[in-house]
Amino acid sequence: MPGASRREFLTSAAAAGSLLLACGDDEGVGGSAGEGGAGGAGGAGGAGGAGCAEDPFAGGERIGELPFIDDGDTELGVPFNAGWDGRLYTDLSTLSPDSLITPNDQFYIRTRYPDLLDPRAPWRIRVSGLVERPRELTLAELTPLVSPRGVHLMECSGNGRGGSFGLLSAARWAGAPVLDLLASLAPSRGATRVLISGFDGHSLPSENGHSKPGASWIFTFEQLASAFLATEMNEVALPPDHGAPVRLLVPGWYGCTCIKWVDEIVLVDDSEPATAHMKEFASRTQQVGVPELAAMYAPATIDQAAMPVRVESWSTPSGPLLRVVGILWGGSALTGALSIRFGDGPWAAVQVCPAMTTNATWTLWSYAWRPTRRGTFEIRMRVDDPTIVTRRLDEDYYLRTISVVDV
Repeated sequence: MPGASRREFLTSAAAAGSLLLACGDDEGVGGSAGEGGAGGAGGAGGAGGAGCAEDPFAGGERIGELPFIDDGDTELGVPFNAGWDGRLYTDLSTLSPDSLITPNDQFYIRTRYPDLLDPRAPWRIRVSGLVERPRELTLAELTPLVSPRGVHLMECSGNGRGGSFGLLSAARWAGAPVLDLLASLAPSRGATRVLISGFDGHSLPSENGHSKPGASWIFTFEQLASAFLATEMNEVALPPDHGAPVRLLVPGWYGCTCIKWVDEIVLVDDSEPATAHMKEFASRTQQVGVPELAAMYAPATIDQAAMPVRVESWSTPSGPLLRVVGILWGGSALTGALSIRFGDGPWAAVQVCPAMTTNATWTLWSYAWRPTRRGTFEIRMRVDDPTIVTRRLDEDYYLRTISVVDV
């Protein structure tokens, strides 16, 4: 699914009823004011989908967008800085049903291409450790194993409000399954884990001290069941800032485990110490303390999460109305048990419609909201299913705030 340009998206979204993402149980817009003075409006949209309510924005006009407060002032969609401090924050506010794939030049960056890496040198991946035949792999040897791997979302474990939560993107990938590659290398019987490292040489240190040298993570074979060494991104060769010529992608795990510029694979056993990279990201991947052994690390998986990405202001035949558009991502079980809360008002169900069909990428939803008072509102999300882990949601990690001046 090709990504639409920002101009194309804004043009299409301006039309009444152009963004029908989720729905509610009630056909109309109504509800009483909650404690925070926020009138419940039910989920909105989904016209034409099975079980979807009629669109309360039909016949209306989008007249603006309410900015999120305290989201930082970093320009989105533009790369800046170099080396370990290099970043690009994806502008999530542009997401629409026709642009769920992030273009390569808009996909988030956390660490730019190493200036000490010579792009002209032949690429080699060193294979050693508990393996019968230590060797160096070439890209030519990797190529026959490459195949389309589908669309997968990636999120930096340090994603945060200061960058409008823009260290979060989704792309279509192609690559070589890691387990297929390992099978061809004949691991020794004692090998229980795989250490995968990438080139991480930069001439300048991190100015803010947020990054340390070394990029490597240790996995069990089972944890690599769906992992692949990516060589293509959105049907072209990997761009330099995204790990060219080869990077690891572990679906459902934080980006710090998806090592870029992979140049080494070492087969180890359960006594292997945790790498400096694993220790650096221990708290951000919600480990218990900073374990010394790799075997003590829990999988660095992304919990189920949700948040708004924009709040649209509409003029409708029934009066002013806000459309809260958001995303649902992470986790390993499909869910539609999503609720939203404005300020200290009541929780209200968001019927995700069309329903969530995959955990590999994000699902869009929307909610029609008619505030009954002016003021500042914190927007919280939750998943009403006790079987689904939502640690960051539970901590209000993805909380966003808006100011309502017209009611």
